[in-house]
Amino acid sequence: MIRIGVVNIDTSHPKAFAEYLAGKGRAAYTGIYNDGFRGDDEVEGFMRKAGIQERSRSLADLADATDIGFIQGCDWDRHLECARPFLERGKPVFIDKPIVGNAADCRELEALSARGLRIFGSSSLRFAHEIVAFAAKPESERGKILGVFATAGVDEFNYAVHVAEGLGGLLGAGALSASFMGASSVEGKTQETYFARFQGGVAATFAVTHGVWQPFEFVITTTKSTFQFRVDTAKIYGALLDRICDAMEKGEPNLAPIADLTESVRLMLAGRLSRERGGGEVRLADIPPGDPGFDGAAFAKSYAAAAGKLYA
Repeated sequence: MIRIGVVNIDTSHPKAFAEYLAGKGRAAYTGIYNDGFRGDDEVEGFMRKAGIQERSRSLADLADATDIGFIQGCDWDRHLECARPFLERGKPVFIDKPIVGNAADCRELEALSARGLRIFGSSSLRFAHEIVAFAAKPESERGKILGVFATAGVDEFNYAVHVAEGLGGLLGAGALSASFMGASSVEGKTQETYFARFQGGVAATFAVTHGVWQPFEFVITTTKSTFQFRVDTAKIYGALLDRICDAMEKGEPNLAPIADLTESVRLMLAGRLSRERGGGEVRLADIPPGDPGFDGAAFAKSYAAAAGKLYA
């Protein structure tokens, strides 16, 4: 049994992940460290539900007591801080989406990975059955991909990064640039549209609707036809967790390399820079090293203010 130590239960993911794992018998949440916005009542509620016997009072204690860390706080600017005690002990970590939110943290993740440290992440959408199945189809059957249109909702980064991860799952590494195409507003809801270029001449367009949940819809044009699917979000957590368990049990390299995960972050960063500049193409390679990126602390504060009780 793989012992998971969770760092912060800010989102609904720990609840959903624990419920899925309980039915599989391969892994379980066995430890918790929480200094996020969830109160003691919710921590104790999660512990009862997951069967956790003791709450760790430090990240170091949690890392000592478990096999892998699940970093699941919604302030992505703290993700590396929370992951280090596990990595320092040679233990892997799974960092929930968004894995990080700025260029400097992307570089640090890549440096840690280059040292052989195991870092898993981040969006379950990358491993959705529909995406994996389409990517696995031979080009002789479906043709070479020309372009992709995809949708996401809720917010500009925390949720929208799913669609960048989905594009990575479909197209592989090779995002070159992003451009802000424009926005529309109706009844107080805003949709922003971005255009991305990839190696090999492939292009992708993705629309992000703020304040409204949208399904993950993909329309793919190829040299032979057009294909469309909607991701079944009821199955994506399992697709990710099964791969993490496989990696832990068998050492299978079946999760995305860090360079692919940081590429998704950089794609979103390039789109944000283009929007702030009023449009125009921004190459991922040209993102300023000191670019502040997306503000994790500000997002966490707004998320906490809107969050209801999940675990009490």
